[in-house]
Amino acid sequence: MMRTIISALIGLAILGAVLGIAVLMLLFLGQDWEDALFWIFAAVMIGAGFLVVTMRDIIRCGLAMIVCFGALAGIYVLMGAPLIGAAQVIVYIGAISVLILFAIMLTQTKDAPSRLVFQTQAVPAAIASIIIAVLIALAIGATDWGEAAKRVRLTAEAMSSVLFDSFVLPFEIVSVLLLAAVIGGVYLAKRAPGGPS
Repeated sequence: MMRTIISALIGLAILGAVLGIAVLMLLFLGQDWEDALFWIFAAVMIGAGFLVVTMRDIIRCGLAMIVCFGALAGIYVLMGAPLIGAAQVIVYIGAISVLILFAIMLTQTKDAPSRLVFQTQAVPAAIASIIIAVLIALAIGATDWGEAAKRVRLTAEAMSSVLFDSFVLPFEIVSVLLLAAVIGGVYLAKRAPGGPS
């Protein structure tokens, strides 16, 4: 009970800090609503991604992954690509996340063991994360952002014409892969208990 209260208080403190920074951006720094919403979506996405890799209950990890995908869809909409945001919601939240959750609920136990395989790789993963963060920071610092301040709005019609004219083959390949994932999930769910694995 005490652990739950402490976790809730930490979550509320983080949420308050994020909203406080957004209010500071709006009132004192002269930013617009889109910048504040971008900050909120980015903080929610990073927090949900952190929960995905740290929680032991795999169902809650899946739900946190859905929140992470939803925040990413909000960022896509803010960046002027509503078609990509809608595809994010339909494909990743509506299909992939639900498929993963159903496959987990039908085939495995809900609680992970105390020492998972990826938890034993925490130190190499932390080192790799720091190296990647440094490389990204160096790339951002070395990039000329002269034209980056101008926001480009891409209509759904222009994006769909590019997607279905120039990239129709990769689009169909991805749809076949998703179909294969659905068939594999159904096969794993229908497999007889105690049979060959």
